[in-house]
Formats: sequence, structure tokens, C-alpha cells
Amino acid sequence: MKKIFHTKIALAACLLIGASSCEVTDLLPANIIPDSEAFASAERTESAVLGVYEAAQRGFYDNSVQRGYPFGAASFQQGDMRGEDMYNDQAFYEITYTHGYNASTANNVWMWNSLYRVINRANIVLESLETALADGVISQEQRDQFRGEMLFIRALSHHELLIHFARPYSDDPSSMGVPYRLFAVNDVARVPEAEAVARGTVGEDYAQLIADLDEAEQLMEMSNEVFRATKGAAIALKARVKLHMEDWEGVIAEEAKLTSSYALTAAVADPFTNGQTKDNVFSFQNSSAANGTVNGALASMYGNPDNGARGLVKVSPIIWRANFWHPEDARRDLTSSSNLGVFTNKYTDAVTYSDPTPTIRYAEIVLAAAEAHARLGNVPEGLALLNSVRNRAVPASAVFTAADFANGEALLTAVLNERRIELLAEGKRWPDIHRLSGEGRMAGTPPKATSRAITGISFYSEGAVIPLSEPLPYDDYRFVWPIPLTEIQNNFSSPLTQNPGW
Repeated sequence: MKKIFHTKIALAACLLIGASSCEVTDLLPANIIPDSEAFASAERTESAVLGVYEAAQRGFYDNSVQRGYPFGAASFQQGDMRGEDMYNDQAFYEITYTHGYNASTANNVWMWNSLYRVINRANIVLESLETALADGVISQEQRDQFRGEMLFIRALSHHELLIHFARPYSDDPSSMGVPYRLFAVNDVARVPEAEAVARGTVGEDYAQLIADLDEAEQLMEMSNEVFRATKGAAIALKARVKLHMEDWEGVIAEEAKLTSSYALTAAVADPFTNGQTKDNVFSFQNSSAANGTVNGALASMYGNPDNGARGLVKVSPIIWRANFWHPEDARRDLTSSSNLGVFTNKYTDAVTYSDPTPTIRYAEIVLAAAEAHARLGNVPEGLALLNSVRNRAVPASAVFTAADFANGEALLTAVLNERRIELLAEGKRWPDIHRLSGEGRMAGTPPKATSRAITGISFYSEGAVIPLSEPLPYDDYRFVWPIPLTEIQNNFSSPLTQNPGW
């Protein structure tokens, strides 16, 4: 069963995530489940753990649930709409696509609110597990697994905040990060303490990410489980985090831990047609009974309208026509065309919205290790990893050889291009723009195909003029989202410092 907080407790938590994010004043006493009951048995304790996954899966948006915040379609769309490879076709995500957000716009405000809501729920479970263990309600083995899962979710959520609301580690680790919240707010008395948690530095936040994930790795076991956090998921997330930290040796070391437990699929469609392959490290599960609904499901948002989807987001002709994407690449077959353009077929259930949200795939981590090797000048090792991903999709005549790369820099370009192809429509473009702009490799967000101007399939043909707009230089204040106004206004004792320019 899900834990429902007492009204005063819920309101106290709301002070941390913006008062507008909680409508709880009409809860009846019958709905109150105190901690002593919510964690009174092993079954109830596991239900509380699963409730955190649900909060992350379909989340909380504008005082309602089931909109795909923070780790459903919303996180993917925010990651894609802040880049140039997926295209905004309607008004739904135009504010994100055109950098028109402010400290009160819903998409970025509710990403912040829903992420901190997940973090607080994870912290409540983390603290309650110790009492449940001491009371004999759960075993040490159960406590360790549940604690590892919650540390993973807490780290995943804080990293999502960092890539949207803070400058990248690759620029300046001493710049302002986000508040890293390590304790639960489940009582009004804890509000002042919570309000006092200021924005740490980016470097401090990343150090805590690694600490959370190191502990999670030690607590959990390797498993073929996809929809719950495992040791493999913690290691993979660490590899992602270390990529942002430019810890190339660390990325390689983390990926090496995964090689005996995970594998790339021979068919590029398999991670999406069968969400429990060895390529799928961690996904959020959806079903006909629990999903992001028509306004927050991947298939609905990304799918082809000809197949019953809403089709708010489609593949941009920029990536479709890129000269580095081989015309016979099998990953082009993971799309379908309509008279409106090209749409991804990675998510296909536009009726019951049961597609999993593939949050971490092994292919991503393999490419991270390939990049790390290229950065270190290890061309043979990096090329082998790059080819392990790419050769599944391209004809034999197009396979890369060592002769194609004069040095690590040339290989690095190929790896970064490969990430754009392999991870297309999976929300990973913005994190790459974020870190690569921080190091100066990118100048910010590149020009995009002008919103709502790509009106037909003809734009995907060579020679057709693609109207471009919306470049965002790295030094533009809008590169970093603003801290929500409600967060600042409702922190009465220690308001957070706003990002410069906002």
C-alpha cells in the first residue's frame, strides 16, 4: 500500500518543493497512515519502496499525477527538446524547444518539484528502513537491497536536477549546484533544517552522487531485474556520472564491471520490442493500469499519428540528413514516415501506454567507455567498443577500421555522432550538449529546425531547405533553467540563490 502523509507533514514537505505542488488540505483522518503502520511489515515496507518508483515513473505535474514527470515521457522530451535532433511539432513543448521558459513556466517548474518529491520520498524510506530493521520487520538483506534502491533513485534524481538547473561539472566544479537533500521532511519541525540546505557546489553534488552510488553498488547484487535498481544499475549510473566529471579512467573501470552481466543485442530493435534484454540495465515500468496516460506516455508523445499516437515530437531532418548517419543503417528502420515527417518507432503502444521507459541501456555505457578511450588516445580499444555498437546496424562495407581514424580526436567525433544515432529519442541529447558545452567542445545548443515549420516529409529529402532558428550560446543565461519562483518564495528563512540572469 502507498504511504499517505498527514496533512501537516505533507505541507511541510511542500515548502521544499514549492507550495503549489501539493493539494492536501482536504485529506480525511481515514487517509492518514503513520510511519509506524506504513513500515509495520515487510510487505508494507516494500510497498513504500515501490511507491517511490511510481512517483518517479509518472510523477506529479500541476497538482495531478500521470504526466510522465520526472522519469517518464517528460524527462525524455525535455532532454530531446533542449537539443536539435528531435523536433517539436506542436505547442506542447514549444517553450522548451524555443528556450521560452522562465521561473514560473510549468515544464521546468514541475521537473524541479517532481524530482524533489521523489527525493523526499526516497529519504523517508531510507530513514524508516533503519527502524524497520531494528524492530525485526525486515531482514538485513532486505534492508540492504531497499537502501541500495533508494540511494540509486536519489542519485538519479539529483543528477537530473544538475543537468537542467546547474552549469556543468566540465566547466567549473565550484559553480552553484543544487541542494542535495539527504534527510526526510516528514514533520513540520524539520522544515527549518531543510530550508537551511543551500545550493552546494557542482563539485560537492557530484561527490555525493558518487558516494550514494558507491554505497548502492556495495549493498545490491547483480541481477537480470530491469524494473528495480540493481548493482549493475548503480555501476552504470556511476559511469554516466563520471563521464560528466571527465573521469575517463573511472568510466572505463565502471563499464568493465558490467561486461559479464550485460550485452548488446544483435538486433537494434530488441531493447524496445523486448524491454528485458541484457541491453536494458534499468527502465521504469509502465502498464495498462499504471502509465503516463495520453499526455505523458512515450508512445503517445513520440509515436506516428498514422498509428494512433499524438505525435508531438518527431525526428528532426537535421539528424535524418546528417552525413555521418549511413543511409542503410538499420536504426533508420526504427522509424516510420507519414505525410508530416519521420517518427520514432521505439515506443509503439499508443493504446495502453505500456512501453517501458529505457532509462539506462548498456549501449549508452559502451559508448561512454568508447569516448573515454578516445579521450585518452586509446584508439584500438575505443574503436572496438564503437564498432560493437555500430556494426549491429551498418552494412559490412561501412564498418570502421583503424585507417579511418588518424588519432583519438577523430575517433571521438565518431563516438559522439554515434551517441546521437544510437540514443535518438531517448532524452540523452541535452545531457551531452550540457557537458560538451561546458568543456568548450560545443558552443551551446546548435540551431534547430524552426518549430512548427517542418510541415511535411519533403523536408527530409536532400536539397530541401531546412529553416533554422533557436541557437543558444553557452554563455546565454537561459542555458541553465531558473530555480522555480515558488521554491524561492516559499523558503522563508534561507531562500535559494537564483541562477544568474533570471
